[in-house]
Amino acid sequence: MLFFWIKALHIFFMIAWMAGIFYLPRLFVYHAQTNNQDVRDQFKIMERRLWFFVTPFAVLTLIFGVILIYMHGRAWFAASMWIHVKLTLVIFIYGYHGYLYLQLKKFAKDIIPHSSRFYRFLNEAPVLVLFAIVALAVLKAF
Repeated sequence: MLFFWIKALHIFFMIAWMAGIFYLPRLFVYHAQTNNQDVRDQFKIMERRLWFFVTPFAVLTLIFGVILIYMHGRAWFAASMWIHVKLTLVIFIYGYHGYLYLQLKKFAKDIIPHSSRFYRFLNEAPVLVLFAIVALAVLKAF
């Protein structure tokens, strides 16, 4: 029963994390579109608060994921090709998370490094990666 609780927590924190890192680039879109400094300052507050709210979810997702792998055992990990592909994609998502942090720091300094169109793409691109991660975890095809 403990295994299923850990799995449920892993999934819950992953969903909360993904919601946050899908919303952050959307804030970047709106931030990049405005020239009003008061509005930019408001976006900076929203972005910073969202970042500090969502980052613990990323950490908890990782912790519960590692516990799940540990509970499955070394033999399962070595024999399950799908988990290696999934973990590669997960590393990409953590890299994406880090990239969002770098963008957040630039916005905090009133540096708008890209257009709102770029941030729209940045907002939508990881959806395919998330789909692949979920499909691998559910289907365990190979």
